Amino acid sequence: MAMPAAHRLSGIALLALAVLYLAWFHDDRHAAAALLVFALPPLLLAVPCWRGGRRAAFWAGVLALFWFSHGVMSAWAHPQRAALAWAEISLSLAVIGTSSWPGLRARLGARRR
Repeated sequence: MAMPAAHRLSGIALLALAVLYLAWFHDDRHAAAALLVFALPPLLLAVPCWRGGRRAAFWAGVLALFWFSHGVMSAWAHPQRAALAWAEISLSLAVIGTSSWPGLRARLGARRR
């Protein structure tokens, strides 16, 4: 059985988010803590999401809500880092959308029948 494209896109978006955080916090004074909190979770969730894990997709969607909030707060509070914040916002929305898509498709598909 082939994996839906949403699983693949979710894994790619999570990997891109981890890379974004690695670039964002590489010279931070508290880089180890920031990378542990920000870069490690999407990195750990990327492979299970890629393989179609429903629990991983659920937790990626939940955590993406926090990443989205962080991006909005950073874009508002630190205009000099707005490009990074908008990338975070975009990637977190991609994670939310791709992790929710299979469930939404099943729910809406069942309603049409």
